Amino acid sequence: MATITGQRTLPWSWYEDPAVARRERDLIFRRAWQYAGRRDQLTAPGSYFATQVGGLPAVVTRDRDDVVRAFANVCRHRGALVATGAAERGTLQCPYHAWTYGLDGCLRAAPRAQDDPGIDRDELGLVPMAAGTWGPFVFVNPDADAPPLAEALGDLPAIVREHGLDVDALVFHHRAEYEIGANWKVAIENYLECYHCRLNHPGLVSVIDDRRLRFDAAGLRASQFNPAEAQALAGEAPLDIAGGVAEGQFHLLFPALKFNVYPGPANLSLGPVWPTGPDRCRGYLDYWFAPGADPAWIEAMTAFDDQVGAEDVGLVEAVQAGAASGLVAEGRLLAHDEQLIARFQAYVRDALGG
Repeated sequence: MATITGQRTLPWSWYEDPAVARRERDLIFRRAWQYAGRRDQLTAPGSYFATQVGGLPAVVTRDRDDVVRAFANVCRHRGALVATGAAERGTLQCPYHAWTYGLDGCLRAAPRAQDDPGIDRDELGLVPMAAGTWGPFVFVNPDADAPPLAEALGDLPAIVREHGLDVDALVFHHRAEYEIGANWKVAIENYLECYHCRLNHPGLVSVIDDRRLRFDAAGLRASQFNPAEAQALAGEAPLDIAGGVAEGQFHLLFPALKFNVYPGPANLSLGPVWPTGPDRCRGYLDYWFAPGADPAWIEAMTAFDDQVGAEDVGLVEAVQAGAASGLVAEGRLLAHDEQLIARFQAYVRDALGG
């Protein structure tokens, strides 16, 4: 019998071990640039929005000086969440004991603190995080001393533009949130290959040609480019893509930002995935379209994408059940079809110190 060779996967114990999950939080998600929301959520100088960054609570602010900043959304008094939702106001006030912070993070007021000489307001501002923007998108890195966002993005903005999408010409439509009963890495690895598509996504492969799929990667970017099927371009598929670009582009920015563009009229969905436990993850997708896009096409496109997502949930949860069983130590990766998974797993290995 021939021996099956191929690159080994990460140990499957890494997909269910709480100690590994803690290391990933500390060594990956607390050190990485991650999508945090939209610039239009900062509606004016003197506004903010609360968000999650790799599962960590953060608040993004736009102070009167018109600078976008980010902070840990954690009160320096007793640890409560300071901000919720989004608003236009000049301060952030903790709902627990009314400690009040400026949008620059400085502690402005702490009731009765004048009676305690040990309280130094200058040392008790909100803990800063790094903030940056790309077009209409806001990114945050929990590491305030992180290299600039542009270094993490690398050539992604140029690649997106060269393949026909102007992100500055899009308008936000809606956000779709989801939760999956699987380790976050399983969800990402499923995204990074279309080896499973022909068997599991009949609608998808009638729109994009998984047999002519092209892979590309550079820096923290791992990309798939999918030419449209001829029948879809002719309007004879579950999603009518006639009259738009003839190729889809699907990018992952490590560790866990999905950036999806289907063939057809201008469209984008992007959003992060983050762990909520060793065997669960959450995420969302923000959907964007061109101004004046046909509402019927938007409805059809989002329904189509929802169907593909629902099909994937069952697949990744089945992988979690098998990989976490402890019955098999690891798997194998195909050199061509799963090359982006190999790149992602090398990133995880390096981040965790091998």
